[in-house]
Amino acid sequence: MATRNGGGDPARTLALLWRTAGPARKGRTGLDADRVVAAAVEIADAEGLDALSMRKVADRLGVGAMSLYTYVPGKAELAEAMLDAVRGELPDPAEAGEGWRARLEAVARQNHGLYLRHPWMLQVATGRPVLGPNSMVRYDRELRALEGLGLSDVEMHGAIALLSDYVHGAARGAVDAADAAAASGRTDREWWEEHAPELERIADPSAYPVAARVGTAVGERYEASHDPAADFDFGLGLVLDGIAALLESRTGA
Repeated sequence: MATRNGGGDPARTLALLWRTAGPARKGRTGLDADRVVAAAVEIADAEGLDALSMRKVADRLGVGAMSLYTYVPGKAELAEAMLDAVRGELPDPAEAGEGWRARLEAVARQNHGLYLRHPWMLQVATGRPVLGPNSMVRYDRELRALEGLGLSDVEMHGAIALLSDYVHGAARGAVDAADAAAASGRTDREWWEEHAPELERIADPSAYPVAARVGTAVGERYEASHDPAADFDFGLGLVLDGIAALLESRTGA
């Protein structure tokens, strides 16, 4: 089950995200909120978010579990702090070069790569934004790619939301494919080769001729039922083309 963000106490969550509360100095253990969050990220990277607990974080840090609550109110707030922390890894998309398209492509690829490095991020239901410093800086940088191009503020947000939703979905598909291969011990090609003979025996391709033709073409191209990386590249181009069409409609170009 996904962990839902935004469910913690507002004051305590924001204090953790912005590091405005807690002891002014580290204790004898050298513990602070940054170390707690970093340890939690390491555990989630290795074992997934479901495996994360305050006890495991404490064990990794070599302290008692109760000592963590001086810095982190609970797991819900910790998950938000983890999301904000890893977003600090992302470079400024403006470094990708001039032009909105190059910058938005960088936004997409950077976020996609972040999900693949930290797949537990996909287990956090982010129906509400994370109100931490790294998340807010990231949102500001993404919006700047569309600044001054003729879109309203609401349209700028909508374009970024479209891109973010696409990247999230594509990353989930890539992670699911990798998980399926790891869990089964078989590649997508091996899985298909096991199923194809029986499917051919019981299914009549004339009942779904377009699907049969396209599926065959994809299988011959990728030696698998699909290629998440190729699908991501193709879909990203379509999303950016859609944003380009919106911009052209505003400028008359």
